[in-house]
Amino acid sequence: MTLLAPPFTALPAALLFSTEEGEHASSFLGLPLTVWQVLNLVLFLAVLLYFVAKPMSAAFRKRQEEIEERRRQAEKQRGDVDRLSADIRERTAKLEREIEEIRKQGIVEGQAARAELAARADEEVAGAGREAKDEIDRRVAAAREDLKRAAADLTASAAEGILSREINDADRQRLLAESVEKMKASR
Repeated sequence: MTLLAPPFTALPAALLFSTEEGEHASSFLGLPLTVWQVLNLVLFLAVLLYFVAKPMSAAFRKRQEEIEERRRQAEKQRGDVDRLSADIRERTAKLEREIEEIRKQGIVEGQAARAELAARADEEVAGAGREAKDEIDRRVAAAREDLKRAAADLTASAAEGILSREINDADRQRLLAESVEKMKASR
């Protein structure tokens, strides 16, 4: 850097000096001005290359490496995403199979419960029919007993009416005596 700077700075100063004198120089230090211009351009390009191109090249190389690293990471992440996606698809398929099995099991259990409820309902209907028949039989028997009592009461009332009209004191004493003798005989 220090080697290139003095000739680079000396050339513009020399050109300035020559233009200040009012003459238009066609050569400088015995070399044509075109050679100096080419030399100046080459020197400028060398400085530009040293100070700009190398750092830019390094920056581009670094950027390229960063991009390559990001690409590798993206590929790795894509692989992870593909694995996770496959895992999710597998889990979803498994869940769908389990749901289908649960649904089928629910249908089977529902049909079994329906059959059990129908059987229980039939048993309850049969039991209710038996209970109703038993209740009817009890009520008919109770009605018959009530009818027998009512008939007995009516018969007794009618007999009492007939006996009170037809039986006199002598018949009553005779019946009493017969009843006492029957009781003595039964002992």
